[in-house]
Amino acid sequence: MCESCYRAGLRRRGCCADCGRDRRLIDPAGPLARRCADCAGLPGPGRVCADCGIEDLTYHDSRCVRCCLSRRTSHLLAGADRTVAAHLVLVRDAIIAAPKPYTALNWLRSAVAAQMLGQIASGALPLDHEALDAHPRRQAAKFLRQLLVAHGALAARDEALIALEAWVADQLRRVDDPSQRRLLRSYATWRVLRRARARAASNPRPRTATRYAKTNLLAPITFLAWLSRRRVELGEVGQADIDAWTVEGGSSAHELTDFLDWAIGRKLLAPVVLTGRRRQPGTTMNPDTRWEIVDRLLHDDHLALTDRVAGCLVLLYAQQLTRIVALTVDQVITADDGVYLKLGASQTIIPEPLGALLADLATNGRSHTGVGSPAHSHWLFPGLHPGRPLDPSGLGQRLRRLGIPTMPARRAALMHLAGQLPAAVLAEILHLQPTTAVHWVAAAGGDWNNYAAEVSRHR
Repeated sequence: MCESCYRAGLRRRGCCADCGRDRRLIDPAGPLARRCADCAGLPGPGRVCADCGIEDLTYHDSRCVRCCLSRRTSHLLAGADRTVAAHLVLVRDAIIAAPKPYTALNWLRSAVAAQMLGQIASGALPLDHEALDAHPRRQAAKFLRQLLVAHGALAARDEALIALEAWVADQLRRVDDPSQRRLLRSYATWRVLRRARARAASNPRPRTATRYAKTNLLAPITFLAWLSRRRVELGEVGQADIDAWTVEGGSSAHELTDFLDWAIGRKLLAPVVLTGRRRQPGTTMNPDTRWEIVDRLLHDDHLALTDRVAGCLVLLYAQQLTRIVALTVDQVITADDGVYLKLGASQTIIPEPLGALLADLATNGRSHTGVGSPAHSHWLFPGLHPGRPLDPSGLGQRLRRLGIPTMPARRAALMHLAGQLPAAVLAEILHLQPTTAVHWVAAAGGDWNNYAAEVSRHR
């Protein structure tokens, strides 16, 4: 008998038909066993955990794997008085309750984050964000931070905003000219970071978007360096200089609008106009390929449920990955007439069989999460970091392995929907900006100019 079958046999437990206790069932022999050894009058299993008494394969020192995990976790988190501090009790319980105890034991034995957790429990490492920020093993510190935050041992903070502030400081340090550095610091502080902080305060998403903020700062850094090479001061800039910049500035030339608006508003330069960049439509997925992949996602039960639902949300509802990973289980509503998904202010009914897949994901959750993750997550797509959703880039990699390039796939879905719906309905259903919806309807050749009048006439 192989090791896997041997372990499976030892772990085949259930309610004994005679005594009613949770025991290993061995009689009659085989998969139809209904009685334990005592009730069947047969020799005992011989393998019983010394701590909990469960009939199971022992892992170490006559104890089952779960009891070994409990002992090692408690030992790691014990303080000088050999007890686990109150603020680490939930962390301990979450590690012990890991769905895969062997994985959790390996994590305790070899992970840097586990070593750091032990140092926090002993007092060798302070329990604060500053200590974790300063730790040389950044990925381990990042995982441990989320573990502590998920269980209330450490206060939550906006990690994307903290990273943006550090990135801005690093970019400013690289600017050699003192006067340019002062100007850029003022712009970054009162425009870029101020707006990012306001967005973070009002944004319910798990991650604050920072790419736009970085683009807005990189553009003026490049622009001011370009002016220096031309020996032109910012106050001397005229329309001819801006026109030259749009030609010579490369791909970032048209990202300067925000900085120019800010500088003009503070009378740092005369009013100028930056020519708008023509919108590039980008490539779209072939319609036949799109529907073939949708059919596979809907009907291939060998694919991970997470990938099936996420892929359909991209291919059918043109959802961005950042919005998909931010979905919560509360946004999936099961009613008598079907399953609904709340993408924005309104609820969209999800047809079958996707509705059933979505409901299954919301009810049963994603099977693989990190060590120490809470038993129940409000995220529809929980990630490996405890208490956090999947990372958008990681989800994108999963979908690409299934042949779904997210941007072309999303464009194809938008083009398909925009050809069938008016812009107002498209914006409401997909939670799009109205201008974005109008653009896609126009690109799809949709003519809904008389839509409102027709609706009013038929009511």
